[in-house]
Amino acid sequence: MLHTPPTFTPLMAAQAHPDPLTFLFHHGRLLVREADLALPDAAALSALDLDPALLQPVGLLGERYCQAGWSEREEAPPGYAWRGLRSLFFGDMDEALMGVAGRAAQIAEWARTHRYCGACAHPMERLWHERSFKCTHCGHLAYPRISPAMMVLIKNGDKVLLALHHASAAKRFTPLAGFLEAGESIEEAIHREVYEEVGLRVTNLRYFASQSWPFPHSLMIAFTADYAGGEIRIDTSEIAEARWFGPEDEWPERVPHISVSSVLVDAHRPPEP
Repeated sequence: MLHTPPTFTPLMAAQAHPDPLTFLFHHGRLLVREADLALPDAAALSALDLDPALLQPVGLLGERYCQAGWSEREEAPPGYAWRGLRSLFFGDMDEALMGVAGRAAQIAEWARTHRYCGACAHPMERLWHERSFKCTHCGHLAYPRISPAMMVLIKNGDKVLLALHHASAAKRFTPLAGFLEAGESIEEAIHREVYEEVGLRVTNLRYFASQSWPFPHSLMIAFTADYAGGEIRIDTSEIAEARWFGPEDEWPERVPHISVSSVLVDAHRPPEP
């Protein structure tokens, strides 16, 4: 599952390092060497003529300093290419690097979109004791955006409910999911989203796991719940299909455990004969 490696330590302030790991993005895509998906070396970064002030501290991966930034230039240096993070999940990039890349992508996008104050349009200044920008004119503070989203697998005896979401990039059946509204608790969001999306009532909510998901800045918080009543009535604007899967049904194919969604499904998948 995509996660921050245990050898990683976050940093708020930049550090001098002779050979930093640089996660550089353009429109959400990461710059990697085409031959082996390695991060750009000093020569490649020099070819892009980057402003060092745009590079943000991310942390230490072991003893390697990690930094993140963005480039406005679409043309990649020779031998390099801009690659979407999703496409790298099934490539040969080191798992630890992928975990840090998810964090770096969110930091780079936060820095790119907060160069100017959203309240008065004056320049923002990076604070070094915490991960925030402060407006030099009105004092407005901007922290990296995190968008919490609930996920829930509804259990009904030996069956579970899975749905095919219109917005799903993978186009496969998954647990229900949705973003929290302002002022909501996770539990309130689960009850609301379940009723809105499939017309069911649930009870006995139980926490399963959480995961940062950098598309673009989600925090997925997964639960299980028991069916408490109602007939499936889908919200056709969000859900293409929803149905119960039991031991006699053909379940969605197994996929690598990149997302907590597949981990949640496989934890309740019937044993193979």
